[in-house]
Amino acid sequence: MKGVILAAGKGTRLYPVTYHIAKPLLHMANRVTLEYAFDRLKEIGVTDICIVVGEMEAQIREALQDGHCFGVKLTYVRQTTPHGLAHAVGFTKAFVAGDPFILYLGDGIYGKEFGEYADRFMTSGCANLNLVKPVDDPSRYGIANVSDERIVKLVEKPKNPESNLAMTGVYFFGPQIWDVLPDLKPSARGEYEITDAIQLLIDKGETVLAGVYDAPWFDTGTLDSFLETSAFLANGSRLIAPSAIVNAKVGPGVVVGERAAVRCASIEDSVVLPDARVDVEGDIRHCLLGGCVHDEFSLENVILYEEQGATP
Repeated sequence: MKGVILAAGKGTRLYPVTYHIAKPLLHMANRVTLEYAFDRLKEIGVTDICIVVGEMEAQIREALQDGHCFGVKLTYVRQTTPHGLAHAVGFTKAFVAGDPFILYLGDGIYGKEFGEYADRFMTSGCANLNLVKPVDDPSRYGIANVSDERIVKLVEKPKNPESNLAMTGVYFFGPQIWDVLPDLKPSARGEYEITDAIQLLIDKGETVLAGVYDAPWFDTGTLDSFLETSAFLANGSRLIAPSAIVNAKVGPGVVVGERAAVRCASIEDSVVLPDARVDVEGDIRHCLLGGCVHDEFSLENVILYEEQGATP
């Protein structure tokens, strides 16, 4: 089995940090986000991985190289224009070369390995198996309607949900996916949706299965979710890199990256990225900070990255 990781998104909800740092390279609990994806794939024996990149291609290539430092072999393909997840998958056809593959959305964090789902996919002979998880608000997600473990219909952000099983961003595919991608039409928002491609498999009579994921799952696309994920990965404790300098009262949920320097009255529930220089006269609460950040007052509920500023 091969691996495909989609990492072409701009991560606009985390601007301005992701304007400077590719979202898949952001440090979470002082590890590159994609390292967690590599861990999950290696656990199921997948080390031959293709990363679909976008306009931050050069930065991602420079950071990850050929993958040997992470115990994987990396290939890169460029999604030339951002036209959806299924569109991105199409660029990996030559890499996959007819093999079964796992598709992983690059900003997802998962609390346990995928072994049981990979085994079920490989032994069942199905065309596709998707990890799903019960959620409290199905109207915010792509939702799978399931009957006898088979997905019978996918609905994107339904107004009147018939199920609470959300698609989590991990998909196992056989070669049947390549037969339906050419027939895919753009959605109402003008994108080629992976859920529409899976629905085409269902409509053709292919077996599409649901694997209910019974562990924590995080999407790191917003400030709230990024900080929640960071706290989970740090086991709820403070995580200060050995080379960081922190002159502040440090509360819970704080992660400070390598070579960062922080001066403030107090800091809690916040992430300071590697090499950041943060000088704040007041308190820091619920923030994601990078670059050089200087403020004469307190900071709360903000994402900041300044290229120039005071050094603590």
